[in-house]
Amino acid sequence: MAGRFGIWAASAAALLTLGAAPMVAPPPGASGYLGPALPDTYAVLPPSPAPGSPREEADQRVFRGTRALKDTPRWALAQNDANQAAIVQDLACAIGAELTPRNAPRTFALILKMAPDVSHATNRPKDIYKRPRPYLLYGGEICVPKTPSLAASPDYPSGHNAWGWAVGLVMAELAPDRATPILMRARAFGESRLVCGVHSLSAVQAGRLNGSMVVAALHGDAAFRADMDAARAEVAAARRRGPFPDPAACAREASLVAQNPY
Repeated sequence: MAGRFGIWAASAAALLTLGAAPMVAPPPGASGYLGPALPDTYAVLPPSPAPGSPREEADQRVFRGTRALKDTPRWALAQNDANQAAIVQDLACAIGAELTPRNAPRTFALILKMAPDVSHATNRPKDIYKRPRPYLLYGGEICVPKTPSLAASPDYPSGHNAWGWAVGLVMAELAPDRATPILMRARAFGESRLVCGVHSLSAVQAGRLNGSMVVAALHGDAAFRADMDAARAEVAAARRRGPFPDPAACAREASLVAQNPY
């Protein structure tokens, strides 16, 4: 179905090769951790905004206001963040080290395995609400090509933000002393969808809640907790040994992350 969010399909190949190093094989069947224990996010999320409601008016106001960011450095960051498969790479400055499948194979395996859980949690509400993306409702420039596949994929909730926020929460737990910059960057990753014009404010907010629900459920799974323990040791070692991100680039990124785009 065109409206379904497939983080597994979008991310698997990129995560497997990120850092030009081979990744450990993904779990058989790519079934995720949760299976029937996956929460029904449709039952928990607020409904998609009704036309003319205060939430819909806020969506329209934010979309129109963020069009002024076109061709600014924040727009360029939104274009960078359109690649959801690069979320770990995008968190390098916040973590304080560059994680790759070579220096953190268990960490990447964990993130790859949780991807189907995030996908499945997003698909049900997306397919039910089928809300058009904001550029289709209001008209305006976006930071990525206006492809038929993008137009066919519903707005609410943002699967892109559900994914980025879920990974951000996991990485904040793996490096708790860096939780604040990690979650700031994960929030900016989601807000890039507003800047880009491909998701509404309500969809980004719902995506964040969606990702939080998945991570909360994941902590009830023994296999996930065991994988977190292994990943925690890897991340600690990578933060001691590197490689480390460029300080000047990180300073530029931090100035953009600190901005409120709307």
